[in-house]
This record gives sequence, structure tokens and C-alpha cells, in this order.
Amino acid sequence: MSISSDNDLLGMKKISEAVATTLKAMREYAKPGMTTKELDEYGGQLLEQLGAKSAPKLTYDFPGWTCISINNEIAHGIPSETTILKNGDLINIDVSAELDGFWADNGGSFVLGEDINNYEPLVKASKEILLKAIQQIKGGVKISDIGLLIETEAKKRGYKVIKNLTGHGVGRSLHEDPHEIANYCDRENKARFRKNSVIAVETFIATDSTYAEEQEDGWTLLGNKGGFVAQHEHTIIVTDGKPVILTEANEIWN
Repeated sequence: MSISSDNDLLGMKKISEAVATTLKAMREYAKPGMTTKELDEYGGQLLEQLGAKSAPKLTYDFPGWTCISINNEIAHGIPSETTILKNGDLINIDVSAELDGFWADNGGSFVLGEDINNYEPLVKASKEILLKAIQQIKGGVKISDIGLLIETEAKKRGYKVIKNLTGHGVGRSLHEDPHEIANYCDRENKARFRKNSVIAVETFIATDSTYAEEQEDGWTLLGNKGGFVAQHEHTIIVTDGKPVILTEANEIWN
């Protein structure tokens, strides 16, 4: 969507605050011994208290309020009563929701407890690359140039990127134009970022894989060559200068 009124701005700020504070609270609530279902139910309760509706459930009838992916799962992990969180797990939580006709999306990967499996460098790389990418986004910039930046920064750190998962426009629905803000230089994409547009920018930084493959459950995504992936995501407003980070309250960079 494009921000064209004070009402648009207020609506996007309200839903972005809701998904951001929910993500932060879920990250802080997660403890070893807890099931991913328990963590998801907590997130669902928070969204409900804020008057927001789960976007994946509303849009796709997803079997959970949020997506919670553990260790080698890249994205769209289904909350489960049998998946128990453990010390050292690599966890990704993606929270998106709707409120008063406005939609926002954010996510982040983190290590639960001690970093006994050495996932932290991957998580740090994803955070840093997202920050660098967002700092370069403004009206008129080629979308493919941001993809090139993300891929180049990943390679510098010895990582790859997932090429078939992308950022996207957001605002009046969960996925809008531009439908693909890739993590690599898609030379066929000639589009440029537009001033006042709302987008969800996300990194998918990988140790081994370059493509995500859907599993038999119809949701969970794993890498085509195994390994691990860290994802971080913000909803932002594109301007002529510094973007407005609507989901800053998730504190994924802290």
C-alpha cells in the first residue's frame, strides 16, 4: 500500500506496534521445556488482547497463530504439542496480523539460552545484513540492487541466501506489490522502490541451502541442501531518505 493520509499512517503504526510487541514478548517468553504450541498460544493471546487477528490463520487457514520454526526449519513451522524447546535451539518466530483493515509483518531468529551449537554468528549476520539493506532503501532505488547487497554481504561472511523466499509489499493485505523483494540480484526485476509505499523487508541467510522446499505437512520449509537459516524482518515505510521502521518495537537489533 501507499501511505496517502494520516489515517493510513495511524493504522499502520497501530498494527505494526501490535505484531512487534507480540514478537518481542514471545521471544522473551520462550523457555527450554516449553512446547512450540504453548509459545504460539501465548502469542495468539497477546494478539487477541491487542485486537489483532493472526494473518496466516486469516489468510491461509494456517494451523497456528504464528509461525515457529526450529533449528533446520527455515520458515512456516507449525506450532506443535510434541516439539519441545531445548537450550541452544535456533528459533524463528514470524508474527503477522491484521487490525482495522491494516496488515503488518515481522520476524526474527534467535538462540534459546546458551549458544552451544554456534548458531549466533549466523543470527548476527542476518540482523546486520537486514540493517544494512534497510538503510539503503529509499524511493527510486532498484529492488534488485538491495537483493545484490544482501547476497554480497552474505557471501562476505561465508553464507548463502535463500532465493525463493522474499520480502514483499504489505498494508491492506498480507502480500502486496511489490510481491518479490529478493535476497539476491534478480536482474529481471526492473522495479524500483516507491516513496510512501509500505514493505516488509526480510533476510534469509543460510549456511548451506539456496532454496526452501515444502514438506509433506504442506507448510514447513526445509533447505534443499540442509544446514540452517536465520531470518529477520521489519515492516517499513519507504521515504526519500531514511525509512520509517514501523516494527522497531520488536527490538530484533538489540
